Amino acid sequence: MAVPKRKTTKSRTGKRRSHMKHRSKNIIEDKKSGEYRLSHHLDLKTGFYKGRQVIDPKE
Repeated sequence: MAVPKRKTTKSRTGKRRSHMKHRSKNIIEDKKSGEYRLSHHLDLKTGFYKGRQVIDPKE
């Protein structure tokens, strides 16, 4: 089994883990309904996406 010859420093560990972070979701407020939704996703309550009716809303 491979065993490191020297201790891995905190800075080297941090460099390796630099991309491992949580990112916040891109939540926006809908212009027409005022509901919050993810950007580039259709609004399930109204059925609109980019100003056009895509699906019939569920009641």
